Parts: sequence; structure tokens; C-alpha cells
Amino acid sequence: MRERIRIDNQPLSETQFAKYFFETWDRLEASAKAANHPDPSSVETKPVYFRFLTLMAFHCYISEGVNAAVIECGIGGEYDSTNILVKPRVTAVTSLGIDHTAMLGETIESIAWHKAGIFKSGVPAFSAPQSDSAVKVLEERAAEKQTTLQVVSRDPDIEQIQLGLAADFQKTNASLAVAVAAAFIRSRDGSTGNIPKDGLKSLPDSFRIGLEQAQLGGRCETRRDTKSNLTWYIDGGHTLESIEMAGRWFASLIASPSTQGSLTRILIFNQQTRDANALAKKLHSTLSSAVTSSSTQPFSHVIFCTNTTYSQTGYRPDLTSINTNAADVQALSVQNALADTWKEVDPSAKVEVVRTIEEAIGMARVISGSASTSESPKALVTGSLHLVGGLIEVLESEAEATDPK
Repeated sequence: MRERIRIDNQPLSETQFAKYFFETWDRLEASAKAANHPDPSSVETKPVYFRFLTLMAFHCYISEGVNAAVIECGIGGEYDSTNILVKPRVTAVTSLGIDHTAMLGETIESIAWHKAGIFKSGVPAFSAPQSDSAVKVLEERAAEKQTTLQVVSRDPDIEQIQLGLAADFQKTNASLAVAVAAAFIRSRDGSTGNIPKDGLKSLPDSFRIGLEQAQLGGRCETRRDTKSNLTWYIDGGHTLESIEMAGRWFASLIASPSTQGSLTRILIFNQQTRDANALAKKLHSTLSSAVTSSSTQPFSHVIFCTNTTYSQTGYRPDLTSINTNAADVQALSVQNALADTWKEVDPSAKVEVVRTIEEAIGMARVISGSASTSESPKALVTGSLHLVGGLIEVLESEAEATDPK
């Protein structure tokens, strides 16, 4: 929860989070009282979840004296609570996918319309490469908003940099990030200075360092397990497009000559609230087409679990998802359906269903322990970001418990 509001790339401390949460909460109640609301302390006097967090984030940044902030929309743009900013320095749209269709529509054109709602008059607008139909909508919306859109192609010079977020698709994100950061600095400083315009050869050291050191937990992240010979590959993906990108990233690792002998490959997966079966099939097809070793099997073992963190204590409080069906979680309905789907597309894989993330980690370690000594077992963890967050929570809690400091 705390990582949603960061300062200098660090999540708010628990003390900071509590401070700004209750300051926001109390001011809302004071406002309701001033407006003679019959019950100022009632839930009706508070914004909904994401809007509350957005309001709290702005309050936090102003209070902490933040001088530059990157604000990410929650859903869409046109009607998103973050879009109360009337004069941002720069706006940008990353790679579009089909998601949140109940609110944004079921076509890429409809989704593009909503995303372009963040464009503002006279404010530079950028986009990652999109389909022709999506670009057309973005350009039309930019004209309506009295600005122009620049579609940022992947810069070939970015190949010279070892990105901190190590996946091919992140090069597209990095190219967009360079354009956005440069536009922000030009707008803020009123001059171009030593800011790149035509490729990365003119990049200041600060840009290069930023690209090389950028990290985001649970995104194209690699971790060595401290209790086994297992390597964790962690990348959340909750749309067909993002799950394909996660699959391609993992495929690029297992397809290299140095790792083709590593046939113990484990998948830990869950997606509780979207079309989980479609995501699982997309992941299987992406990896099956990329594996070039003697085995065409993408995973030797597949583990489906819920997003519940621990076996004994359940969820860690700030990892609880309120948008799931508790009965489905209790009955493992989604997980059993996923297991049946995977057995159909890959009958040779050993498929297991467990209740918690902690149990899935334990099972993966047992599997890796039975691998030959010449192998380097690998585990891909993808799907729900609640799953990814819970896995990182368990691994880091274990590390803290064994750290003599």
C-alpha cells in the first residue's frame, strides 16, 4: 500500500502514511461538519478508495515540499481523479491495452479516447507507439485540447544502455521516459540546456544513471532465493498484452544457450478478478513458441494459488484486496479452473493448487531441491500484482528474520 506514494523513489514510511492518512481523513470530516452534514464522521463524507489516496498523495507532496512529481492515472484519464491537474508540465500515454473495459469501453479506440483526457492546452503530449487507429484518436483528442501529440519511437541508441528494468519492451518505456523527462526540464528551466533532442548520444549522465538504476518491485525483477538454488523471475501482468510481455521476458532468459539445460521451470500464477484462463493460455502460447531446447514444454511445474499471503495469519493488512469474491477464494474456484485449463493445454506439466503464496513458495523450493545439481531451477511469478506483492513480502520478511542486524 505505501509504495503507491513515493518520495525520492522510496515508499512512505508507516509513520508518514499514518500521518497523512489521518490528516486527510480529519480535514474531510471538518469540511463535512462545516457544511452542516448530519453525520460528519460517516463514510458518505469521504471519497472512494482511489480518490482518497489521490487526495492524500497531493496533500503529502505539498506538505513534504516535493518539487517534481510523476502522477499516474488510476483508470483511464478523462474522468480519473488524478486529472484535476489543470496545468501539468507534460503528459504522456504509455502502451495501450484492453483493460478496465466496464469503464473505458471494449475497443482500443475507446480506451485511447479516455487516456487522452489528460492532454491539456499548450502542454506537450507524448505517446508510445500505438496501433494506427489508437494514434488517430490520440491525435484528434490532442487537437481538441489545443496541443500536438508526438509519438515517440524506440530510440536505437538505447541499446547502448543496460536498463535497470531488463526486458525488451522496457526499451519502449525508456524512450518515452527520456522524451517526457526532457520536456519537463525544458518547461521548468525555460531553456534546452544539456537536454537530449536527437538520440541518446547527447544524454546527460543523470539520464543514463536514471535509466541504468531504475527499479520497480515486481516488474522484470530477478532475485536469488536465499533458501534454495532457485532463481525468482517476478513480473506482474494482468492484461493479455502485459502477460505476453512477461512471457517474452522470461522466454528470452530460458531460450539462451547458457540456460537451455535448465528444464526445471516453475510457474506461480494467479489472477483473481479478470479472465484468468485467457491470461494463462496466452502465457503458455507465448512461452511455447519461444522455447528452443529439446523440450517444448514451457514449465515442468505449475502452481496456482490465491493472493492470500500467509498460511497461518492470512493477508498482511496492506496487501488485502477488497475487490475479490471471498467465497471464490475460500473454495479455490479460480485456482481449480486454472489448473484444469493448464492440464488441457499442457498435460505433461505437473500442476498443483495451494491456498497461499507462502505455500506456493515452499512447494517451489521443494521442487528445485529435487533438480539435478547441474541445473539452475527457475520460477516465474506473474499475474496479479497482489500475488507479486505478497511473494516479495514473504521473501523479504524471511530475509529480515535471518539478518543479524
